Amino acid sequence: MTGMRRWRNLGIAAGACAAALFAAFDVYQWLAAYASDHFHNDFTFYYAAARIGTAHGWQSIYDLGLQQAELNALGSGIGVAQLARYISPPPVAWLALPFTLLPYPVAYWLWSGLLLVALAGTWYLAAPGTGRLRLLHLVAAVGWVPVIYGLQLGQPGIFVALGVAGSYGLLRSGRPFLSGLALGVIVLKPQLGFMLPIALVVAGRYRAFAGAVVAIGLLAIASAINIGPAGISAYEQRLSFAASVAVNRELTLAPYIGDLAVTRVVQAAIAIWALALVYSVRFRKRPTEWIYVVAIVGGLLASPYLHIDDLVMLGLAGWLYLRIPERPPWSWAFVLAVFIAIEGITEWGPIPFIAGEIAALVLLSIAALKHDDSDAEHHRAEGEHDAGLQRDGEHLAIDRQRESLDQRTGPA
Repeated sequence: MTGMRRWRNLGIAAGACAAALFAAFDVYQWLAAYASDHFHNDFTFYYAAARIGTAHGWQSIYDLGLQQAELNALGSGIGVAQLARYISPPPVAWLALPFTLLPYPVAYWLWSGLLLVALAGTWYLAAPGTGRLRLLHLVAAVGWVPVIYGLQLGQPGIFVALGVAGSYGLLRSGRPFLSGLALGVIVLKPQLGFMLPIALVVAGRYRAFAGAVVAIGLLAIASAINIGPAGISAYEQRLSFAASVAVNRELTLAPYIGDLAVTRVVQAAIAIWALALVYSVRFRKRPTEWIYVVAIVGGLLASPYLHIDDLVMLGLAGWLYLRIPERPPWSWAFVLAVFIAIEGITEWGPIPFIAGEIAALVLLSIAALKHDDSDAEHHRAEGEHDAGLQRDGEHLAIDRQRESLDQRTGPA
C-alpha cells in the first residue's frame, strides 16, 4: 500500500509540474499576443457593438458598415471579414456595455479578470478531487488550449461554463428552479449548451426545465424587443453567412460526412441518442452529473458551429464525469486522452477529439446497459425476497391457526 501511495504521489507531482509549465507558457503566449496587437480578439467586437448600440440604436449592432466605422474609431486596424464581425446574440453586447465607459485596454483586462473569476468559479463548483489533486485541475485548466485561447480572445464561453456548473450545483443541492434559471447564460453562446434544457425535461426535472424556459425565454424576448424586426433580420443574415463559412464547421462532423443535409440528419440522430441516455435517469439510479455530461458531449457533437475555445465545455463535462463515484477505475485515463487530443488539435487535427466524443457516448451507453442488467438482477432479487416473505407469512399464518386450534382444544 505504501508503494502504491508513493507512485500515486509521484504521478501527482509530475502532473503538477507539467501543468504548471503549460500554464506558464500559455499565459506568456496570451500576454505576447496582446502586446503584439491589442485588438486582435473577439472582445473588440463586443465592445464595438455595445458602442454602436448606444450611439446608433441596438437594431444597428449587426450593420457591417457601422461595425467597420467603430473599429476604425477604436484605431484597431481590423477590417470586417468572414471571421471578423459581430455575430453574437444581443446579450453579449449588453454584457460589454458597462466596459465602454472605460478606455479599451482597461476594459479588456477587466473583462479578462472576470473571465478568470468565472474559470475559478467553474473549477470550484465542478472539479473533482480534494486538496492538491483538486488544485492541480485548476492549474491544468489554465494550461489547456481551449481555456487559454478563450481567455486571449475574451470569449464568453467560460461564462457559459460557469452558468452550467452553477446549474449543476443548484440541482444537486435541491434548488431545481434556480438551477434552471442559471442556464439562462446559454443565450451568450447557444451552441455550447442548447441540449441542456431539453435534457432536464427528458430526465424528469420539470422545475429545473421551467426555470430554464423562464430565463432563456425572457432573454430571448428582451433581445427581440431590443433589436426589433430590422435587427432580427440582420442577425439572421449574419448567422446564415456564418453557417456557410467552412472554418466554422471544421470541428464538427460536417467536413467528414460531406453532404450538409446528411450531416444534419446524423447530428439529429446523435442528439436523440444522447437524450435516450439521459432518459435513463428517470427510472434508474443515475447521479446528477450524468444529465450534464451526456447533454454537453451530445450537444457539441450535434452542434453545427464550433471553434477551439468552445471546447471548454468538454473540460467541464470531463470534470463532472470524474465526480461520478460509480465509474470504471480506468476512466480517468480516457478523459485525459481526450483532453490531450484537444490540446494537440492544431498539430493532428480534430479527428482524434471527435472520435473521443463518439467513444464517450458509446462508453456511456455501455454503462447504461450495465446498469440495466444490474437493475434487472436487483429487481429479481427483490422479487425472490418478496416471494420468500410471502411464503414465511403463509407459514406464520398456518402456525398461528394451529396455535389457536391448540388453545381451543386445551383444558378449560
